Amino acid sequence: MIVMKFGGTSIGDAAAIRRTISIITKKMRSKPVVVVSACSGVTNLLHQLVDFTEEGEKEKSEQIISSIKQRHKSTVDELASGVDPKRPTPDTAEINQKIDTLCNSLWTLSKAHMGGQIPDADKAYMISLGEYLSSNIVCFMMNALGLKTAWLDARHFMITSHDYLTAAADVPEVQKRATSVIERAFKNADAVITQGFMGVTIEGDPTIMGRGSSDYSASLLGMVLDADRIEIWTDVDGICTADPNIVPEARGISKLSYEEAAELARFGAKVLHPLSIEPAASKNIPLYVLNSMNPDCEGTVVMNRSCIFDGVKSISYNENIRMINIYSPKMINTSGFMSKIFGIFERQGVSVDMISTAEASVTVTVDASVNTDPLAAALSKLGNVTVDRDKSQVSIIGKNLIGVKGAVAAVFEAVSDSKIYMMSQGSSFLNLSIVVDRPEMTAVIRKLHKSFFENGN
Repeated sequence: MIVMKFGGTSIGDAAAIRRTISIITKKMRSKPVVVVSACSGVTNLLHQLVDFTEEGEKEKSEQIISSIKQRHKSTVDELASGVDPKRPTPDTAEINQKIDTLCNSLWTLSKAHMGGQIPDADKAYMISLGEYLSSNIVCFMMNALGLKTAWLDARHFMITSHDYLTAAADVPEVQKRATSVIERAFKNADAVITQGFMGVTIEGDPTIMGRGSSDYSASLLGMVLDADRIEIWTDVDGICTADPNIVPEARGISKLSYEEAAELARFGAKVLHPLSIEPAASKNIPLYVLNSMNPDCEGTVVMNRSCIFDGVKSISYNENIRMINIYSPKMINTSGFMSKIFGIFERQGVSVDMISTAEASVTVTVDASVNTDPLAAALSKLGNVTVDRDKSQVSIIGKNLIGVKGAVAAVFEAVSDSKIYMMSQGSSFLNLSIVVDRPEMTAVIRKLHKSFFENGN
């Protein structure tokens, strides 16, 4: 059995869905469990619908629902009309009825909460409707092409916490339910289509697990099903030595360790969701990152570190961060002071990315999306607090970086014309990170890439 996940661009329109089905068709002997996202852009529209509903914008809400319905019905029509003339023309009545029913449920909830606060469980249902629509369409088309395919509601097995809009999977419950549910689905099918991103509480209330979490859904399914492999199909040729949008000379990476991939995801790489690595690693299941637009490309395989060579693999970044510095002479020779500082971060629910300490000061970085005002106010009770904005983090990722001769010298050479505000090497020797001014980030990344990957190294 294999698990295949297809992102929004891989099913964004009829042509993309045809390519995706062609990819799945070649894997039918492996009993594919296919996890799909919403069609590209649909989840954004659903978030807008939630906002317009709460703002009482009835006409705009209706327009969004109408556009979603029309887009999916047009996709069905285009798919049906493109079937080989030797095959019977697919009957689209049932799938169009499903689209109507799903979109009507959106309108029912929107009308019920127009101009008021939408309960989080209802928000979760509304925002996840794109996955219901896309998975039904893919399943319809596969069956129309003679591929015996079962549609499975992820909420039959993806049990989560009660944090409706940022839910965490209840792994033991998922393990308990998924295997039997999916085995039953395969009794009359050669492939199973389900949804990523969504779940349900133990009581049955809808939840979502956050943006990009379909990768995690797929990896978690791969783990509980003991899959032979997990494939994440996206719109890029695997993981690269840098973001090709910043470094045109970036090249593909054929192999990465689980640890390196996790560091890349944590430090800004958008190809994989940060949570998607651990489930695969726990069962030593190879995880492939592949391009549905270029299926012949070998992509990147993420696997056990024993199979991976030492050295720098990629340069990642977080473009917009903030640095928070706490200075207090009371830190000197005082036990428990750091605990007080990080207790404030914990109570504020703020995650720290980098940390640097001196005898009387601590500097940390947080994402720019964090509201640092209440955090700074709480920290100021312990010392003088400054917040520096418009900074970027650049991270060099690789296995056993401490063994890479000249790595630190190469970093300093690359930023010789820029200021370094912080520098940190992880204790696992998987990353070497620096903080620079945001306008300098692109130039620094390009210089680092040239030093590590373009000068014959």
